[in-house]
Amino acid sequence: MAERSRLILSMHLDFVASFIFASDRTWIWLATYCFAVASAYSTYSLFSGKFMAPRLTLALVFAGFLCQTVFLGIRGHAVGRCPITNFSELLTFLSWSMILIYLLIGSSYRLSLLGVFTTPFAAALSVFAVFQPTTPAFPVRHPVNPWLEVHTSFSIVACGAFALAGFAGLMYLVQERQLKTRRPSSLFFRLPPIRTLVVANSRLLWFGFVLFTIGLGTGFLIGQDVDWLKVAWSSVIWAIYGGILVARIRRTMAARWVATLSIIAFSLLLSMFWGIRFISEVPPVR
Repeated sequence: MAERSRLILSMHLDFVASFIFASDRTWIWLATYCFAVASAYSTYSLFSGKFMAPRLTLALVFAGFLCQTVFLGIRGHAVGRCPITNFSELLTFLSWSMILIYLLIGSSYRLSLLGVFTTPFAAALSVFAVFQPTTPAFPVRHPVNPWLEVHTSFSIVACGAFALAGFAGLMYLVQERQLKTRRPSSLFFRLPPIRTLVVANSRLLWFGFVLFTIGLGTGFLIGQDVDWLKVAWSSVIWAIYGGILVARIRRTMAARWVATLSIIAFSLLLSMFWGIRFISEVPPVR
């Protein structure tokens, strides 16, 4: 009887595992649903002036993050490396990085409302990820190039930090606009203090800049031919972020301009995605 129970349990587990691995994109759909509901609920609560339950929003965001983690885990197991082998995985990894940083810093800086700006973007990235062309579940595996892994993963996590810096900058501009009108709406009382937004924006910029510097530097150690056009564009973006931080340290730029440039710089950073060379497209290093 016990042997039969173990056999039935094993069959059920095998069925569940095969279903999960056979439909990995289902997890992106679930993540998209969670982010979309969290975005709609928090936005409605914010602008309607009604009570907003931040725990519900946080639970939905965390559920979406877990779904993305499962997807990336499945793909990582399938390809035997960092799951950035196609555009679908890239968008999911970017969204995952952004949500991870949000979950880590949101409570520290009282930036719970940052989710109102973050979750719609995360949902949009997930939708684009779902509709990207499919690739084989188990592509041909090449020897792992550790420098390529470091280069791509650090660069994308840096993009997640820069995205949140841009959203914090947007919140700052909204807060500043509310102060200048001298007739603040209910939105004013729900946003974090403007000083908190300045500190969060600055630290997110520093965090992203350090990671982006590592990603850019390790790109020269991959062992493949260097695309100097992409390197030049990446260097321009690196210089823009570096200039923002230098101006911030020397106090030669107003916080409003730092916030504005954070948004502009991230928009330029997104344009760099056209030049990403996926891991599956790179021949093994000899």
